[in-house]
Amino acid sequence: MKEAAGEANLTVVAIILIAVIAAVVTPIINNAMQTTSDRSDCLNRGCNWDTSSNSCDC
Repeated sequence: MKEAAGEANLTVVAIILIAVIAAVVTPIINNAMQTTSDRSDCLNRGCNWDTSSNSCDC
């Protein structure tokens, strides 16, 4: 019975760690995707993308 309880605790810890990692990584990925989309839109309009300020210079 102790082995089953230990495995259950390990499973809970693994699930919590996965949730924490997902919570940290999701905003980073979303920000990168938004910046890439903004940059593509800017360049498609024929403007210049300013990498220092992450903004479009038209």
